[in-house]
Amino acid sequence: MFLGTFPEGSGNRKPETFSWGGVNMDRDHNLPDVCEAGIKDLQERMSRGETSSRDLVKAYLDRIARYDKAGPRLNSILEVNPDAVFIAEALDLERARKGPRGPLHGIPIVVKDNIDTDDKMHTSAGSLALAESYASRDSFVAQKLREAGAVILGKSNMTEWANFMTEGMPNGYSSRGGQVLNPYGPGRLDVGGSSSGSGAAVAASLAAAGIGTETHGSILSPSSSNGLVGIKPTVGLISRSGIIPISHVQDTAGPMTRCVEDAAVLLGALTGVDERDPATWRSEGFYHKDYTQFLDRDGLKGRRIGIPLDDYGKLDEERAALVKAAEEALKDLGATVVDISPDRPQGWTSRSLTYEFKPAINAYLSALAPHIPVHSLKEVIEFNKQNPYKMLRYGQTTFLAAEATSGTLTEPEYIRLRAQDDYLSREKGIDYVLGKYELDALVYPGIGCTTLAARSGYPAITVPIGVTQESRPVAITLTAKAWSEPLLLAMAYAFERATSFRKPPVLD
Repeated sequence: MFLGTFPEGSGNRKPETFSWGGVNMDRDHNLPDVCEAGIKDLQERMSRGETSSRDLVKAYLDRIARYDKAGPRLNSILEVNPDAVFIAEALDLERARKGPRGPLHGIPIVVKDNIDTDDKMHTSAGSLALAESYASRDSFVAQKLREAGAVILGKSNMTEWANFMTEGMPNGYSSRGGQVLNPYGPGRLDVGGSSSGSGAAVAASLAAAGIGTETHGSILSPSSSNGLVGIKPTVGLISRSGIIPISHVQDTAGPMTRCVEDAAVLLGALTGVDERDPATWRSEGFYHKDYTQFLDRDGLKGRRIGIPLDDYGKLDEERAALVKAAEEALKDLGATVVDISPDRPQGWTSRSLTYEFKPAINAYLSALAPHIPVHSLKEVIEFNKQNPYKMLRYGQTTFLAAEATSGTLTEPEYIRLRAQDDYLSREKGIDYVLGKYELDALVYPGIGCTTLAARSGYPAITVPIGVTQESRPVAITLTAKAWSEPLLLAMAYAFERATSFRKPPVLD
């Protein structure tokens, strides 16, 4: 225990004490300003010796203390990596001796709590049933982040079981972590789901960037709601191994960042063929290790873009005006906008995920350590029943429906539904409209293409287009055929650089 005083001029200056929401906090003036800082900027600062990875980690931890656990109490960070500072120090030494590994060297990143990390952090999908579960090995995503030199700063809170537990559960709620709040309107605005913690944390600059996962809108939704760029990649571009699953057909991880360039940097670090995930085997020849090469200020010039203009009528006047301004910006940047309303692919309901969840989650749970109380979907359901006050606040209707299936994917209804999903989302969906109108991509107000992109397994990227008077972020989403991430990034980058529509949240 240290009982002495700091000598004047020693450099160990006592931090300023300030009050926030009735809580006394210490602010270290020596910490770098990381608010809204991009990956490239942080990397350049470290390369010039102006700061270090260790200081970046401390700066983000300071913001977590001030804004996530005090102040507005966003509740987006479920736990912090206890070794984060040591990892950062090791990476600083490596930089001094060998130079940086690449653009993510020393950059603090948060990952969603359903992504396995072989360290001192749990992987629980937000459920108390897995509150004591430690992964026995890194997910492919965590492995690639470490190889790139990123610092996994912590695990982000999320909608429990990726919002596949029940109907009516609020976005961002979990039994283990509680409710995530939207930094643009804490307690007032929807935070989006289920990668809500990553969305809120990145929007509030509690980390340089984040990783979310998506089955049906769980990257696009919180990115849109939190004023972020989110990429839902082509299924198979990023490995699914070591991620608590929902669907072997639709699951994917993806970047959540404050700008398109950061999303491109992060995407390149995560791609690659994984022997544990057959979906990645088909990505050979399609994935890239550097997606920043496709960022082009003229990326919209000469492009033909389809927009369902009748969607404007589904928006309130203020959001419709923002979308209209975005449409005009696309035209000013050289794109031809085509109204696809007459052939707009319609949404549809499907229970295919209900069938796919049981075999997927049973396979994951069966491999957990013996001391974990659940090793199958059936046991999770029973665990919840034994703790109804904590676990069944919103029920578990989706779990019960999934448990009622065979778990073998042999039901005729499932086979018919999955074939229908493929047909309606591809042959009669994205492929059809792109072909008929000779388009490069589709652009939807908000996240209107979520079902199409999810069911088809095709990529989508959401880009902020401003905020309303009540500070609600608004976005557009671009989608196209499989492996079209370079095209979508080029267009999104050109749009972002010319408009600068994104507005950061006001936390102080």
